[in-house]
Amino acid sequence: MTQFVAATGLNNPHLQTLTPRLIRKKALFTPVWQTLNTHDGDFLDLAWSEDWQTEQANDKPIFVLFHGLEGSFYSPYANGLMNAFAQSGWLSVMMHFRGCSGKPNKLARAYHSGEIEDARLFLSHLDTLFPNQPKVAVGISLGGNMLANYLATYADDPLLTAATLVSAPLDLAACSERIEKGFSKLYKSYLLRSLKNSALHKHHLLEGKLGLSLNHIKQVRRLYEFDDLITAPLHGFRDAEDYYQRCSGIHRLNEIRLPTQIIHAKDDPFMTDAVIPKFILPDNIDYRLFDQGGHVGFLSGHALKPRFWLEEALPAYYESIAKYYLQTVS
Repeated sequence: MTQFVAATGLNNPHLQTLTPRLIRKKALFTPVWQTLNTHDGDFLDLAWSEDWQTEQANDKPIFVLFHGLEGSFYSPYANGLMNAFAQSGWLSVMMHFRGCSGKPNKLARAYHSGEIEDARLFLSHLDTLFPNQPKVAVGISLGGNMLANYLATYADDPLLTAATLVSAPLDLAACSERIEKGFSKLYKSYLLRSLKNSALHKHHLLEGKLGLSLNHIKQVRRLYEFDDLITAPLHGFRDAEDYYQRCSGIHRLNEIRLPTQIIHAKDDPFMTDAVIPKFILPDNIDYRLFDQGGHVGFLSGHALKPRFWLEEALPAYYESIAKYYLQTVS
């Protein structure tokens, strides 16, 4: 993989983090949607780069994307990466975590950094549809931490060929504290507002399961409080600290056997050094720590004409897998 060099004029971590939303306000393509029913009576919405049921789609390697906290297909990195891989000959697909596709899910549950069974259902679905195609997965931010937990739990049968984690909050407690400091409070406010709105829309469900009033939800001021009040008890954790300890992916990296790449930026305003492994990683993990890049920013080039480095580097990184597959089927 090529070295990342921050765009001239966009060296600041906050400019790296925020600029993608300013320069890409519309999705690069219109997705094809599919709804996947879950075993507990809920649903997962999938966004495809093209109709997955065609003969043409059956001849392509598969690019899988897991989005970040409160992300969706319309997040700049999401449709950008899906489009980049599609332009490189891949069939791209993204699973929306429950409640993130624009439609509230049906049950008194949501998603979190350690929720891997929905991902397992989704990847099993892909394996049924395309049993012979290679499948590469990229997890962004929360989706990256989830993917680390998934790869560790299903180390013997991940249903994937390779994976990449980008800007993953591998130490959840440290990241929860970091986002409450300085300019990073701006990101906290945005994420917390989105989480609280989702919870308020599902208040009738949460009230029955957790006994929460509307006022309880409205009074939440920190992400830690949200996780302590809703995320943790809703998904079987004692409290936020229990959730953070059990679901921080950094504790499980040595269990991963799949070829896996991890990409972090030292200046990520969501992170601290706690997300950087201080132990020897197994040979199957390719860890890349860049000085700059912000949080899922990684804009290169020049401020007047920035380039989305991940959208160039990741398809190139996995080009050998695509080429090998296409040679074997041709």
